[in-house]
Amino acid sequence: MKKLKIKNRQGQEIVVIVDKVENQKGLAFVAHGFGGFKDQPHIETMAKAFVDNGYTAIRFDAVNTFGENGGNVENANPTNYLEDLEDVINWTKDKDWYQEPFCLAGHSLGSLTIAIYSELNSGKVMALAPTSTVVSGESYLNNLGKEELAERNETGWQIKESSSIPGLMKKLRWPQFEREILKYDILVDSDKLNMPVLLVVGSEDDSTPPEGQKILYEKLNTDKEFHIIEGSEHTFRDEEHLKQLYNIFDKWIKNKL
Repeated sequence: MKKLKIKNRQGQEIVVIVDKVENQKGLAFVAHGFGGFKDQPHIETMAKAFVDNGYTAIRFDAVNTFGENGGNVENANPTNYLEDLEDVINWTKDKDWYQEPFCLAGHSLGSLTIAIYSELNSGKVMALAPTSTVVSGESYLNNLGKEELAERNETGWQIKESSSIPGLMKKLRWPQFEREILKYDILVDSDKLNMPVLLVVGSEDDSTPPEGQKILYEKLNTDKEFHIIEGSEHTFRDEEHLKQLYNIFDKWIKNKL
């Protein structure tokens, strides 16, 4: 495993972890969600499933998160996540282990970005594995509920405690984030997702609930799978849920890739 520092198109620092395997079968990128980071257990679990199956795996901290990076979480938005994904992929292209088409996996906002990237670059993507996916900006806002959305619009901020780092507050400039997320909707160009797709969500996820994932699943016209991890919330944390996540990925990689 190598930890490297690169710069994105804005000159901000992104820390990248490369889990290189010998005699690799392929290449996979794993993207975290809002306020997430490359070392979260569920991000590591997805990457491990690829590594154990002979794929070099790339994890990275997008800017404006709580990981090792530049920027400020207050300024996070889907566009900066998508651009950082593009910049990390572009950075790998001159490496001797670069391989195309490659696989993309992600969580939450990271899942939105890998899906949008795949719609724009379907020929480069071998397989797509979005978990706990933000399907669209509109659905994301609808899932917040009227009271919470009204509070954010009134104060201009989203303020929540991080579940991954207890005691740390996620403070987000709301008008900017809302404006940016409304630009994105996976369903609009879902016909371009012609690669194998794996969807995974927790049964207790109230941010990107199973009902919304099912709408995306039914819209897809490709080789697809949909799994619900019983008892899990939006982020997979419990040891048993992480084990199930690994097994789902491991079986899918072995059977589909």
